[in-house]
Amino acid sequence: MNARTFRGVGPALVTPMFSDGSLDLVAYRAHVERVVEAGVHFLVPCGTTGESATMTPDEQAEVIRCCVEVADGRLPVMAGAGTNDTRDAAALARAAVEAGADAILSVSPYYNKPTQEGIYRHYATVADAARVPVFVYNVPGRTSSNVAPETLFRLAEDVDAIVGVKEASGNLGQAMAVLRERPDGFTVLSGDDDLTYVFLALGAEGVISVAANEAPGEMAALCNAAFEGDLERALALHWRLLPLLKANFVESNPIPVKTAMEMLGHFEAHFRLPLVPLADAGRIALRDALRAVGLLEDTRVSTGPGT
Repeated sequence: MNARTFRGVGPALVTPMFSDGSLDLVAYRAHVERVVEAGVHFLVPCGTTGESATMTPDEQAEVIRCCVEVADGRLPVMAGAGTNDTRDAAALARAAVEAGADAILSVSPYYNKPTQEGIYRHYATVADAARVPVFVYNVPGRTSSNVAPETLFRLAEDVDAIVGVKEASGNLGQAMAVLRERPDGFTVLSGDDDLTYVFLALGAEGVISVAANEAPGEMAALCNAAFEGDLERALALHWRLLPLLKANFVESNPIPVKTAMEMLGHFEAHFRLPLVPLADAGRIALRDALRAVGLLEDTRVSTGPGT
């Protein structure tokens, strides 16, 4: 298993829950099977979209095991395993590997605002614990600190297990610097759905995608078209999907995408506090987007839960 195994689209899998906040693993298994059958390229449980921030370590391991079991060797699994305490992040990484994960996606430490040296040492420690490929998850909008390209390159050079990055800084200049200067074999995945086409056109290997929960086949087709050199078709898919790629962030992720899964009839949208149901205005915008991209035929406007 190497970095190039994780090429194409990997859904940042949502985690279905019951109204009391407990995990709905029956619905989760069905959802994983759904995206596998739709043609995605790899699976990403227990990321931000999966609400890992409010899961216990045991719950995270259980969700990862379920994902691995459903995948059954058909697709590789890159499991989220990160937090802002390096010791805990290392423990989560070990547990994810024990649960069957093929690789780890580990978010840069949030809240602490570590220096670049602190970020370097954090990832070196996590990689030593994981002993499988580790992808850096750079998302300054949530962590309040940026993983600089120089730090990424230093990690890639010094730590064999650091094989790639989910780049979600929203900074195209930084993304281009990473793509231009990265060492051979270092994988770059977009962390922003609406930049997927741009990343692919610049030579990135794929995307870890929120929209691949709702539109797994379409997101896979976008990546496949780019890999085949058909950028015209890839761009057409980008324009078609763009309303949904935007609507998924009318409120904090994963509130809209879980609500969309309910609208599409897959499972009910329940959250753990501090996340709450999508507001009425957001529901209208989301339903309109689902209709615009052809995922929802119902033309009624929903302003309440469960409708």
